[in-house]
Amino acid sequence: MGASISPTELQDLIRTERRGEPFLFLRDGDGAQQLVALDGERLVVGRAPGSDLQIAWDPRVSGVHAHLERRGPSWVLEDDGLSRNGTFVNGDRLRGQRTLRDGDVISVGDTTIGFRHPVNEQVLATVTVPAVAPPEVSDAQRRVLVALCRPLGGGEDSPSAPATNEQIADELFLSLSAVKGHLRVLFARFGLDEAPQNQKRLLLAERALQTMVVRPTDLQ
Repeated sequence: MGASISPTELQDLIRTERRGEPFLFLRDGDGAQQLVALDGERLVVGRAPGSDLQIAWDPRVSGVHAHLERRGPSWVLEDDGLSRNGTFVNGDRLRGQRTLRDGDVISVGDTTIGFRHPVNEQVLATVTVPAVAPPEVSDAQRRVLVALCRPLGGGEDSPSAPATNEQIADELFLSLSAVKGHLRVLFARFGLDEAPQNQKRLLLAERALQTMVVRPTDLQ
């Protein structure tokens, strides 16, 4: 759901997050990113035609698999036990209902769905384990990550690539060797040592945002 994200998809995610409204994101049967706004009171997830979120490409998803319901400022996920293969949140099987928290990852069949609600994180009641634990980074390393991601957080005409070493050095008043040193450590901590050299910077930016080490509000 994250490692192969394109610059355009990443910018779409950032722009959607900035609206401050809850939404789901997933990849369809063709591998295309889908963003689903939660702007009603209820959303049915299933394979059956007419489902609000129809996952027709996944045979392991039941006709009516689960549903999300707005309750006050929060969203609650419910699986009434009728789904054939169950519903999971952050790897734990859902039994009944669960109040979702910003960053939760829902699994239905072989399909993974991310839940985002950037504004309301502080009022959601259920605390869950993140699907991907963010690596530990120092304050200096986090500043480098924010500078790296900053060009991706602009508007429609923003660049489609992360900041260069020179841009990071200029923003943070660091030497190029210091920037390169921080990035080498960050590539290792985010598990990117073996990634293709021409993709490392974009993958690092994407994972920093995905794990919420860097948030869209940091890029303003």
